[in-house]
Amino acid sequence: MSPRLPLRSLRARIAVFFILLLVVVEGIVYALVSAGGERIAEQNMAEELLVGERVVRRLVDQNARRLTDATQVLAADFGFRAAVATHDIPTIASALRNHGARIDASVVMLASLDRRLVADSRHPERTGDDRFPLPTLIDTAAANGRAAAIVLLDGRPYQMVMVPVRAPLPIAWVAMGFLMDHGTAADLQAVSGLQVSLVSRAGDGHWSVLASTLPSSMVRSLTANEPRLEDIGRSATLKLDGEPYLSLMAVLGDSPEGRVSALLQRSRREATAPFDRLSAILGGVALVSVLFSIAGSVLIARSITRPVRLLAAAARRIRDGDYDRPVIVDQRDELGELAASFNHMLGGIAERESKILRLAYEDTLTGLPNRAMFRDRLRQTLRTAARARTPFAVMVLDLDRFQYVNDSLGHPAGDEILKEVAKRLKGTLRESDTVARLGGDEFAILLPESDPERVHRAGRRIVAALEPPIVLEGQPVDVSASLGVSCYPEHDADPDMLLRNADVAMHLAKRSGGEIALYDPSGEDGRRSHLSLLTELRRAIQDDELDLHFQPKLELRTGRIVRAEALVRWMHPVRGFVPPSEFIPFAEQTGYVRHVTRWVLRTVVRTIGAWHADGLDVTVSANVSTRDLLDAELPDLIASLLETHATPPGKLCLEITESGVMEDPQRALETLRRLHALGLRLSIDDFGTGYSSLSYLKKLPVQELKIDGSFVRHMADDEDDATIVRSTIELGHNMGLEVVAEGVETEAGLDLLRSLGCDEAQGYVISRPLPAPAFVAWLRERRARPRPAEGHASRVSA
Repeated sequence: MSPRLPLRSLRARIAVFFILLLVVVEGIVYALVSAGGERIAEQNMAEELLVGERVVRRLVDQNARRLTDATQVLAADFGFRAAVATHDIPTIASALRNHGARIDASVVMLASLDRRLVADSRHPERTGDDRFPLPTLIDTAAANGRAAAIVLLDGRPYQMVMVPVRAPLPIAWVAMGFLMDHGTAADLQAVSGLQVSLVSRAGDGHWSVLASTLPSSMVRSLTANEPRLEDIGRSATLKLDGEPYLSLMAVLGDSPEGRVSALLQRSRREATAPFDRLSAILGGVALVSVLFSIAGSVLIARSITRPVRLLAAAARRIRDGDYDRPVIVDQRDELGELAASFNHMLGGIAERESKILRLAYEDTLTGLPNRAMFRDRLRQTLRTAARARTPFAVMVLDLDRFQYVNDSLGHPAGDEILKEVAKRLKGTLRESDTVARLGGDEFAILLPESDPERVHRAGRRIVAALEPPIVLEGQPVDVSASLGVSCYPEHDADPDMLLRNADVAMHLAKRSGGEIALYDPSGEDGRRSHLSLLTELRRAIQDDELDLHFQPKLELRTGRIVRAEALVRWMHPVRGFVPPSEFIPFAEQTGYVRHVTRWVLRTVVRTIGAWHADGLDVTVSANVSTRDLLDAELPDLIASLLETHATPPGKLCLEITESGVMEDPQRALETLRRLHALGLRLSIDDFGTGYSSLSYLKKLPVQELKIDGSFVRHMADDEDDATIVRSTIELGHNMGLEVVAEGVETEAGLDLLRSLGCDEAQGYVISRPLPAPAFVAWLRERRARPRPAEGHASRVSA
C-alpha cells in the first residue's frame, strides 16, 4: 500500500478547502471593504466640500449683516448726517474712521449723489474729484435700498455693504467693507476644515490667487492649473505638486474688475488615509483568521463590516443635514477609533453650525436675541395672533443720556450698563416675552397675548426695574429710559410697521420728557408736515425768507433805550407767518437750529455794524441754542463776523438758557469763557425755568440775568410770582449781575419792577418787536424826545 499524501487526507482537504475558502472569502471581503471605503471617502469629501461651502457662505452672510448694521448705524448717526449735509470733510473722515474701527472694517467710503468719492479711509487724500470706484454698488443700493457684494478693489477682494445717508432723502452713499486676505482664508479654513483659496478671474479670463491656506509651492501649482480652473464647477479634481485634491469653486461676487470665488479643497490622500489603515488591518485579520477557525473568520468579518455600514449610514445622514445621531461602535480597535474620530468630526460640524446660527441671531454683548431674531419671533407671534385673534404689543426702549455715559466713563462702562439693563429686563418679564437688543442702547420687547392693562403693567415694571442706580467701580450711575408702545391689531398688522410705530412712540416719549408713550396714528400727518417744514426751512435760509424783528429793552432807572433783542420771524410764501414756537423747537430736535443760529448771528452782527457806522449805538441780544453752545467753532465764527463787519464786540449780547448750560457743563463753560474773552456780553435767559445749581451759575462769565416772562406776566396779581421775581432780582444783584424782566405787558407790572430795583424791562408795554427800519425810526424818535425824569418811563405804544 502506498503512503497517503498529506493533501489526500480528509482533514487536510477540509483544512485546505476551508483555508482556500477563507482566503477567497477574506479576499472578497477585503475587496468589498476597500471599494466601500473608497466610496465612503468620496462621499465624505463631497459632503465636507458642500458643508464647507455652506459654512463659508454663512460666514460671508454674517459679515454682511455686521457690515449692514454698522453701516446703517453710521448712516443714521445724526452728527454724521449733519457733517455730510454741510460737507464737513474732517468730521466725515473722523466718523468713517471711528465707526469702521468699531467692527475692524478695512475700508469705509462716502460717495456723493453724483458718484464722486467724498472720503475714503484707505486714501484720505482722494476726495472731491475722484470717481467712486464701485458704481455698480451704488446702482444696487439705489434699486434695493442697500447693497452687499464681494468685489475687487485695487486688485484686492473686499466684502462691501452700501446704504444711503438720508436727511430724510438720500444725500450720499456710505460704504463699509472687510478686506478678504490671508487672514480671512485662514479663518474660513479654521471653521470649515478645508483648504481655502480666494481667487479672481479678470475679464480677459486670467485667474489670480488672492489669498490661500495652501503651501506656497502648491499655490504656484494652482496657478499653473489656470486652464483647469475654468472647468471647475460644483466638483473636480486638481493635482497640486502631484497630490490630488477634490475641489469646489464657490462664486462669492462679481465686480467690474473681475469675479471673486472661494476655491475649497480636500486632499484625497488625507481623506482616504483612515480607509487605507482599515485595508491594512483587514489584511492582518485575514492572515490571523487562517490560523484560527472559520467561525473566527466569520466573526472578524462581521466585526469589520458592521462599523463600515454604520459609518456609511452616518455619512448619508450628514449629507442630509442630520448631525444629532452619532455612530455607535462598541469596539476598541482601529474601527472604534475611526468611529470616534467620525463622531468628533460630526460634533465639530454641528458645533460650528450652531455657533454660526448663534452669531446670526444673538447679540454677543448681552446674550439677548438680536434684531434678526426679534423680527423672526415678531412674525411668528403675528401669525399666531392672527389665527387666534389675540392682541399683542411691541415695545421699543431707548436709554436716556447713554452717549453721555459712554463719553464720560468710556465704552467698557457703557457695555456693563447694557448688560445690566438686559439682565433687569429679562428678570422683569415673563418667560413667553421676548427681550432683544436692536443695537446701540436700543432694546425691543415683544409681549404676546397682552391686552392694554397687561401692557401698561409691564411698562411700569420695566420703568421701575431701571430706577435703581447701576454701580460701576463703586460709582452709582442713574439710568432712565424712554419707552414706546405699539399694539396689534390697533396700530398695524405688519411686523415692520409695528416695530416702526413703537420706535416713533419712543421718540415721542423722549421729546415729551415722559417715560412711556403709546403710538398715536393721528400724529402721522404732523410728522409728515414736520419733514416738509424742515425742507422748507432749509430753503427759507437759502432764499433769505427769514427776517429779524427787534424788541427794545427799557432801562428802568433812566428811561433810556440802550438795548434790544433780535427775534427771528418767518413769512412763508404759502403758509404765511410761521410762529417761532412752531419751527424753532423742530429745528432744535433735528439739529438744523445750528443753521438758523448762524443766519441770525450773521444778520445781527451785520445790522449792528451798519447801525454803529451810522452813529446809532445799541446793544442787541441774540438767542443761542444748546447745540450752538456746545459747538467749539462758535467763538471763532463770531470773531470772524465781528471783524468782517467792524462791529464792536460789546454791542452783541448772547442769551443762553439754564438747560443749555447744564446739558454739558464743562464744554458749555469753556465756550462761554472764549466768548467772554472776545468782549461779548452774556446773559442767562429764562432764569427760573431750569434746574441749574447756583454754585455752578456763579462760575459763568455772564453779566446779565433774564427773568422768564411766565413769572413777570402776572406778578402784579399773583403774590407767588411777585415773590419769585423779587427773590430773583435780589439774587442777581447779590451775584453782581444786571437783571432784565421780559414779558412786561402792563404799566402796573412796569411800576412794580421799578420799585423792586429791576434794571431793565422788555415787553409789549414798551414796544412789540419791530422790523429793523421801523425799530430804527422808533428809536430815533424816542431819543429825540426830552428825557423823562429819572425813575419814570412812559409807556410806548407798539
